[in-house]
Amino acid sequence: MADVTSVPHAVARERVPFDMNVSIAQIAPVLLARQRTLDKVVASIGSAASEGSRLVAFGESLVPGYPCWLSRLGGARFDDERNKSIHAMYVDQAVDLNADHLDGVREACRAGSIAAVVGVAERARDRGGHTLFCSAVTIAPTGDIASVHRKLVPTYEERLCWSHGDAHGLVSHRFLEPFTLGSLNCWENWMPLTRAAMQAQGVDLHVAIWPGGDVNTRDITRFIARESRSYVLSASGLMRAADVPDSLPWKAELLADDQPSSDGVMHNGGSAIAGPDGEWVVEPVIGEERVITVEIDQERVRRERQNFDPAGHYARPELLSLLVDRRRSSPAVFRDDG
Repeated sequence: MADVTSVPHAVARERVPFDMNVSIAQIAPVLLARQRTLDKVVASIGSAASEGSRLVAFGESLVPGYPCWLSRLGGARFDDERNKSIHAMYVDQAVDLNADHLDGVREACRAGSIAAVVGVAERARDRGGHTLFCSAVTIAPTGDIASVHRKLVPTYEERLCWSHGDAHGLVSHRFLEPFTLGSLNCWENWMPLTRAAMQAQGVDLHVAIWPGGDVNTRDITRFIARESRSYVLSASGLMRAADVPDSLPWKAELLADDQPSSDGVMHNGGSAIAGPDGEWVVEPVIGEERVITVEIDQERVRRERQNFDPAGHYARPELLSLLVDRRRSSPAVFRDDG
């Protein structure tokens, strides 16, 4: 038998680090002001990178803000002048991924060697340029856009301003090894088959992005973590009266005393982090802008999956399976000669 003590040290395998820092940037947009909001995103990426984080997550449709006017100004009124005017501003200030809008964010990620998941209202040039999607944009630590996931089903009044997305962005990423990263928008996290699609790709670092409110994050964050035996970062935004610029038409009506949340707080945050055992790492953070940073350890995932792995030893793919069509939806397919 070979003497194991004679094996040269140079060929001994080094221990792979299983722990890393991750962050949630719970910030408010400057409503319908894309560049001013992006400036806050860039600053938050720098703050997270300075704390040694390899990932920072932001809330749903943070840039240029969640369409809070739909529920507060009677968004379903057909041909309503207020809603048409604000929607026109929303399209103008939305994020065009074919333009240079995210260049500063990408450079901040590259400079800090940090990944980011950023919620945006995406102005989709592949759909004519005047339709919006609620999209989660994942940026790699190299600054490259790794994926763009368009929300499958806008929730309730959101359908008045966002189109239905597709499964093209239901992908996972391995650039944060040993973790596998995936993300979903808001109520997609309640969709069992959508969660199953992410679990099937080995996701063990799940980012759930929300417009804001512990009413959304307090129950589902721990549930997803417990079900998937994964870390879950629920990243939420804030929306307060001070975040609505004076230049916004009908600001007074939007913040009128007879509206819900007459104290001017429309979204109170609620960002939270749960571990793979379903217990809190960070309980929902209410009402404050801050960068939340914690250390996570991939060993905890492996420990919890010893008795349950939903896409592994506890799956029965010969009996139950899921088909996911990840083709980007398009209203037309053009075939030209030559």
